[in-house]
Parts: sequence; structure tokens; C-alpha cells
Amino acid sequence: MQGKRSRIDIIYDMVLTINKRGGRIKPTHLMYKANLSHNQMKQYLEELMAKGLVAEEQAKERKMLTITDKGIAFINQFNQMKEMERTFGL
Repeated sequence: MQGKRSRIDIIYDMVLTINKRGGRIKPTHLMYKANLSHNQMKQYLEELMAKGLVAEEQAKERKMLTITDKGIAFINQFNQMKEMERTFGL
């Protein structure tokens, strides 16, 4: 069993989850899919929106979270870092 997820792993899980769901997700669904408490999700979402990785939009009386181009670039860079880590056995 793996230990606690790091901050960057949680951020990656959140952004990747949104991307896997077609680039849009309801906040509650993200909370469950990323395995976060409400307070954790709220804190991380504030940071992700401030950094421009995720945007919030209003769609028919409900909030939706969308991934931005910067969020997609983050996923790609993170995957490259992980691949380099595996390649060099770090």
C-alpha cells in the first residue's frame, strides 16, 4: 500500500480527472473521483483556479469545472517528469 499522496499528486489527480471526463465535471463528482474531503477540494480548487489550470463556469443553474489549456499542458509535463523518473530509476 502506498502512503499519503503528495500535494502535486493530488493536483495531478484532480486535473487528470477533469480531463478524463471530457474536460468538464461537476465539483461534487470531482471530489469523489479524486478522493478528497470537501475542505480539501475547496482549498485545492482555489489554487488551481488562481494558477489557471481549471476554470469554473455556470451551466444551467449548476457549476461546472473545466480544464484549461494550461491544465492540459500541466498533465503533459507531469507525465514527462514521471516517465523520466521511471527511465532513470529515481
